[in-house]
Amino acid sequence: MPVLAIVGAGPQLGLAIARTFGSHGFDVALIARNRTKLDELVDTLGAEGITAAAFPANVLDRAGLTQALKEAATHFGGIDVLEYSPVGTFGITTLTAPAETDPSEVEFEMNFQLYGAIAATKAVLPTMRETGAGTLLYTTGAGSIWPDPRVANVNAAAAALRNWAMNLHKELADADTGIQAAHVGIDSSIGVSVIPGLPTAQPEQIAPLYWELHTTQRDEAERVFRP
Repeated sequence: MPVLAIVGAGPQLGLAIARTFGSHGFDVALIARNRTKLDELVDTLGAEGITAAAFPANVLDRAGLTQALKEAATHFGGIDVLEYSPVGTFGITTLTAPAETDPSEVEFEMNFQLYGAIAATKAVLPTMRETGAGTLLYTTGAGSIWPDPRVANVNAAAAALRNWAMNLHKELADADTGIQAAHVGIDSSIGVSVIPGLPTAQPEQIAPLYWELHTTQRDEAERVFRP
């Protein structure tokens, strides 16, 4: 069975992506901090006939994240698709306007978004290079593309992740590695309203974009979801 690993797995977008890939025959490795919540997701997917397993890790602990992905690869026999989206909630509770932002408030988000993504990628990419196949998908809010001054510290790190992911797409494509890398920008709240004025979408509306980037749109470096 092919294997999807979701870093930042939760009951909204992560579960919807797991269902989408699981319905196409994928097993699913779920990675997030809370073991109890992960086990609940494993049970939910199992009841739907999708094989899943939990590998608790905090994206801020890069060594722990790397170990969790290695354990997932050993458990399932490999990882074919990595999806990185610790965006169900912001990494910090303080959201800052540009002029009010302290370096530490961006530094935290860089660790949470960009550096975690790089660590996760380095854990799975060497094997993908050996096999000549694989997919790497990275999620941010659309503020990475169209900045929102209300969340400037989050946007700064998200924009860095978007830039890195799209550069990775170009590098892998130019080298004809057979590996797809792409960014997904979500221009909505997911499930419930988070930011006033931002539209809300259900995770089931968004999840198909990930499957398309893995299958029919492997030449695309980015998809943007707008309700």
